[in-house]
Amino acid sequence: MELKDILEAILFSSQKPLSAKEMQDILKQAGEVGEGGGQDFSQTKAATVTKALETLSDEIVQLKRPYHLVCVAGSWQFVTQTEYAPWVRAMVGIKNRPTRLSKPALETLAIIAYRQPITRAQMEEIRGVSVDGVIGTLAERELVEVVGRADVPGRPQTYGTTQIFLEYFGLRNLEELPDAEELRQVPISKPEAPVTTGEDDENPEQMSLEEVTQAKDNDASQLVKQVSEDGEEEEDYDEDDFEDDDEEGEDEEGFDDEEDEAVEEASQTP
Repeated sequence: MELKDILEAILFSSQKPLSAKEMQDILKQAGEVGEGGGQDFSQTKAATVTKALETLSDEIVQLKRPYHLVCVAGSWQFVTQTEYAPWVRAMVGIKNRPTRLSKPALETLAIIAYRQPITRAQMEEIRGVSVDGVIGTLAERELVEVVGRADVPGRPQTYGTTQIFLEYFGLRNLEELPDAEELRQVPISKPEAPVTTGEDDENPEQMSLEEVTQAKDNDASQLVKQVSEDGEEEEDYDEDDFEDDDEEGEDEEGFDDEEDEAVEEASQTP
């Protein structure tokens, strides 16, 4: 009995895709039970499991079976060849697939896939538009997730793709992404670090409570002094105005007296 045959049997019986590590654990558990020849493969390593699965996949292709063995998002499973889809669909029915991603969502998803981990500001720098709504849609579809924080001022969140992203596009891992060297080479800037003036800025001196209080008192005194000086200037200006008004008033009164005398003489003339 060969390892690839055992793995084929495991995958046919499984209700979900299995990774090489999961199949390794199954082989180990079978060895602990001790049934049949289970102990013969109990020490099999994950790398050996992967190699056996790749061999099995090649054999199935050569046999031209109506199904083939694929690895999607790090997990192995049997899938039906596309030319048999009408009969399989008639049996299992049509599942409601989620709506297709919009062009902005696909563009943003591509940027994240090729440049992850990446911040929201860096995505917007590449696309030239806001990505707030698009990020929410991609996160809701579980295609992207927060993977950490950037080591820059503000510690913004960084985003990366998920396992569901690999399953959605039928990829074994990110290395199977189509070549997009142009997108990888688009320059993006990082937030600048705070500007410092010297070593003293690392441990800035802090004023004591007394120094702060004294500074406030000095400022208050300076303000009172300024207000007082402004008030004196205004008073001097007002007194001068009043003196000018008095002189003008006296001149006007003198002019009235002369008019009265002229009128009186004219009345006494026969």
